[in-house]
Amino acid sequence: MTIAQVFREEHGRAVAVLVRAFGDIDLAEECVQEAFTTAVARWPADGVPPAPAGWIITTARNKALDRLRRESVRGDRQAEALRLAERDPVPEEGPVLDDRLRLIFTCCHPALAPSARVALTLRLLGGLTTAEIARAFLVPEATMAQRLVRAKGKIKAARIPYRVPHDADLPERLRGVLAVVYLVFNEGYTASGGASLVRDDLCHEAIRLGRLLVELMPDEPEAVGLLALMLLAAARREARTDRAGRLVPLPSQDRARWDAGLVAEGRDLVRACLRRGRPGPYQIQAAIQAVHTDEPTDWAQVVALYDQLLAIGPTPVVALNRAVAVAEVEGPAAALALVEPLPLERLHVYHAVRADLLRRLGRTVDADAAYAAAAERTDNSAEVAFLRARRAELG
Repeated sequence: MTIAQVFREEHGRAVAVLVRAFGDIDLAEECVQEAFTTAVARWPADGVPPAPAGWIITTARNKALDRLRRESVRGDRQAEALRLAERDPVPEEGPVLDDRLRLIFTCCHPALAPSARVALTLRLLGGLTTAEIARAFLVPEATMAQRLVRAKGKIKAARIPYRVPHDADLPERLRGVLAVVYLVFNEGYTASGGASLVRDDLCHEAIRLGRLLVELMPDEPEAVGLLALMLLAAARREARTDRAGRLVPLPSQDRARWDAGLVAEGRDLVRACLRRGRPGPYQIQAAIQAVHTDEPTDWAQVVALYDQLLAIGPTPVVALNRAVAVAEVEGPAAALALVEPLPLERLHVYHAVRADLLRRLGRTVDADAAYAAAAERTDNSAEVAFLRARRAELG
């Protein structure tokens, strides 16, 4: 096991344990970083310890204790944390999963802005650098650093509790947590900017967090549904671009390049959700993705699932996706009638869908204008190149 692998797998766990021990996010994060810095210096010569996660946690805890002891003036809260930590040392091994769950819910508290929730989750649990998160949000690193500082400051000032919510509050809070993980995945699956269509690091991190949520909350079907949705979508990652990095739409993808293992795992999770009989938005979206793995795709079933999704959570984006399926069942004219009234003028995908329907109807002048509008509204180079190529094909 390499230091990089330990960092990816254990950074969030270590931070969560120290936040529980000391009640200070900044202290926990800084000391975990110092522990990994020490590991980089020592492990190449000494070898990776038998329990690397425990080594990191213990080293970080000792650094936190040393720092607290060195500082002559501490508040009551920090002094109490020091006394508790010295009396109740953190074991090198043991069940610390609940600590990570508490940290997820702390990062995703409704008092924080949605963008701050995503950024803080990536920083503390994913271990992503401020620069990496800034690139994902297409903002300067200094701007993202300020957002993270403000978010952690709000947690401290508002005394946001480091705990899993009570049962009565859990459904609402869980929806927020799942939404954050899904936003992370979507940014990775189709990056909002840059030369590559996909950000593998964000996709992997979202799936890792999704697995963690299912592991910690196995009786929550929407958590299982979200994991299934991400796995089935991620299974197509390699086929979404050709060897030259050009975007390949779903109907044209080489299914032999799909990840069969992820498809099988995702379909198994969808079947488990169906057996529970408690459908929710993520489970239905996962079922739609599962239908797409059939050959050929049963488009009538896709439309029926979108009908169910619209009944649960009607949004213009869901209606747009349903229209794409309707085009395969009833034709492009019926789909265009559904697309035109949608209030999605700002979204490039709205114009891209509309352009494709217009092209299929032979309305090349209108299709040309729609492709141009779509290309103007995305900063992803792969998407821009695809839209321009489609526009050129109109002649």
